[in-house]
Amino acid sequence: MLTIGVDLAAEPKGTAVSGIEWADGRAQLVSLVLGATDDDIVEASSSADKIGIDCALGWPDKFVDFVVNHRAFNHTVDHEFGAMDWRKELCYRETDRRVRDVTGRWPLSVATDRLGVTALRCAGLMERLGAAGVDVDRAGFGGVVEVYPAGSLKIWGFDTTGYRATAGARSTLLDAISSKAPWIDFSEFRDMMVDSCDAFDAVIASLAARAAATGSATLPSENDCAIARIEGWIAMPHRDMEKLLHIS
Repeated sequence: MLTIGVDLAAEPKGTAVSGIEWADGRAQLVSLVLGATDDDIVEASSSADKIGIDCALGWPDKFVDFVVNHRAFNHTVDHEFGAMDWRKELCYRETDRRVRDVTGRWPLSVATDRLGVTALRCAGLMERLGAAGVDVDRAGFGGVVEVYPAGSLKIWGFDTTGYRATAGARSTLLDAISSKAPWIDFSEFRDMMVDSCDAFDAVIASLAARAAATGSATLPSENDCAIARIEGWIAMPHRDMEKLLHIS
């Protein structure tokens, strides 16, 4: 099995793509590219079994409804309109709330944070992947799945303090991952992962993609599928990293 991980940014600068081969109880990091274009991502994904993208695949449904109604001056003003709780309903997707329950931290809001600019690129990328024959399902049941590297690391029990800010923290974290999961071989690209937080997150995205591909991640329930296929759904891995080696 080949899993691809994409740490997506609004432009190729800041975008990284990784590939991990899974066979015989081992995981080998076989590719890691910085400055990746959409062409690079589509090409890397051509032979992938699962593609994990670190970016929101959709917008909160209530936010979209609000924008449409706002454009048409169609609002019902009541005591909730504009209040903090009302704004939170619009800012976050259902999957964001589930991630908050599990990890204790909010993902970035695709509606109100700069992530929205990256999500615009992601929307175009998803169209290109679909045109290239990838089964694109925002709920994560097809060839693409939304992932959250920092949240995945936290679920697996790692201290993520400062890892996106400093090479020293990434080096320490990578040592901890290698100790807990010695069956993952990062060797050829270890220096890139330490030097670049984008490269690091792309590799974790590939691991999270494997979790979704093997049934060791939380995908939407039957009741959640309808909203997940509109807003996207973050696949959160199970706590035991060893589950990545097995197909459920």
